[in-house]
Amino acid sequence: MPVRKPSSSFTHARILLVDDNANGLKARKTVLEELGYKTVTASCGDDALELFSRQKFDLVVTDYKMPRMDGLELITCLRERAPEVPIVLISGFVEALGLSEQNTNADAVIQKSSNEVTHLVRSVARLLRTKKPPSPERPKVKRKAV
Repeated sequence: MPVRKPSSSFTHARILLVDDNANGLKARKTVLEELGYKTVTASCGDDALELFSRQKFDLVVTDYKMPRMDGLELITCLRERAPEVPIVLISGFVEALGLSEQNTNADAVIQKSSNEVTHLVRSVARLLRTKKPPSPERPKVKRKAV
């Protein structure tokens, strides 16, 4: 089944892709950029957190199994910083470990398989369509000069 391009209002979305496997990272980046998304990549959780603190992202896609910081630890850190940003967790161990949206705090969990690209594209489009608005920032109090 062909993958349809998302509506133009979502194609400028910025997506952070995180995976220690360079081939997986490149493949996902290529697919998402062909659909018009702007992507930035990180090869580990620490690099992802650094990028996330310096740039605004509309969605994060992370692998589960990575050295030093796995996908679940990364999701926990991201949720503390920006709970409204949708997160997709991808793993070859979804079924074996019983990974789900409920026990990972991800908005979508995808099994690595021959259907991964289709599931990824659909999940990204769905999550960007239903993205929660950011928490309102507290207004800054103007101080009078003394």
